[in-house]
Amino acid sequence: MSMSPSASSQEKATIKYVCGIDIGSQSCAGCICRPDKSLVGKPMVFANSKDGWDILLDKLNHLDALPQEILIGMEATARYSENLYHALGQLGYRLCLLHPGQTHQFHERQGLRAKTDRLDAMTIARVLLSGEARAGYIPSEQVATYRELVRLHSQLSEEAARYQNQIHALVVVLFPEFTQVFADPCLPTALAVLTVYPSARAMAQAKEGALYALLHAQKHAHYGHPTAKKLLSLASTSVSSGQAEAGRSVSLRMLCEQLEQTQKHLEWLQNELEHLLATDPAVEGLQQIPEFGIKTVAVLRAELGDVGRFARTDQVIAYAGLDVRIKESGLWKGQAKLSKRGSGLLRQMLYLAALRSIHLERSAFGAYYRRLVERGLKKVSALMAVMRKMLAVAVHLLKHEQQDYDPSKVGVGNLAG
Repeated sequence: MSMSPSASSQEKATIKYVCGIDIGSQSCAGCICRPDKSLVGKPMVFANSKDGWDILLDKLNHLDALPQEILIGMEATARYSENLYHALGQLGYRLCLLHPGQTHQFHERQGLRAKTDRLDAMTIARVLLSGEARAGYIPSEQVATYRELVRLHSQLSEEAARYQNQIHALVVVLFPEFTQVFADPCLPTALAVLTVYPSARAMAQAKEGALYALLHAQKHAHYGHPTAKKLLSLASTSVSSGQAEAGRSVSLRMLCEQLEQTQKHLEWLQNELEHLLATDPAVEGLQQIPEFGIKTVAVLRAELGDVGRFARTDQVIAYAGLDVRIKESGLWKGQAKLSKRGSGLLRQMLYLAALRSIHLERSAFGAYYRRLVERGLKKVSALMAVMRKMLAVAVHLLKHEQQDYDPSKVGVGNLAG
């Protein structure tokens, strides 16, 4: 059997046992098989901790094989497998990290209906024995750092947007006239005011001096007594019904505080990303592309990882889920759609960069988009083509770190080779 399609015949001969491990946050299930697919004892369950790992290692140590003669496979499930994977690697065991899709497809092909942790461990072992196992990509320390930062940044950005929507909705009922002074109630000064005076009633009861002091204390704020007087005047004649005012005021205060804290975290993450990019020579070419901001460059570096593993442009396109999938049967033909496999965050950032290029003056990608539209391609399809072109250019620059970005080459063919 083989660890991967590229394994040598000598490597195949050295494998005496395979072990499939189904990883969970608290517990794991393991199944050990011989090359003839016979089981070595019953599948076992052990804790995902040092004591549990010792149970697994005791089983492996009693096999008549050296660590390098035992192939262990596990799924890349969140972060639960990371510690055990590195611990087994340090002990010399041969490892294969599988994409969950591989084991799921194998499970379905075998016609297995039941699904338990022990059966999942057995399925992983059988995938290893089938010779079809494709070892997953293990990111480097640097790429893993990029991934942690950009994914957390995206998560917090979504949370901040949700907080902003909720704040807008609450201001409409608690103090609808507030936006006559602060067009955006989510700006820093507005948040500070709403945290102290979250409703028209609370504002109407405020003292002008206290309100002025609050406004004046805000960083970069240019509000004085006229602003304080206007707020008090609007509050005293507000059309707010006061319905559920107490509960909504509490909600608004908490949302304002949550948004402020999230924005601070986003600013900190932005600084960390800028520092990481500044010390990474691989992204110098990407940073020269006008359509790519800091977040776009960081996401490309994080989600693409080691681009040396891509031999052709179409492999990168498929990895990003930008390849076209067509379903047809007989005379029926379905609509061509993107496969949307891989990283949704990567596609999102490429989409935003493509939109930016259309409106950016002297953008090579924008010019490419307009040429495609002039030739009769639909605007949506042209935009997808720009995304693919951006991806190809990005991979080319990551592969050739010493090259500068050349806009004149955007319109040429294959750049990812």
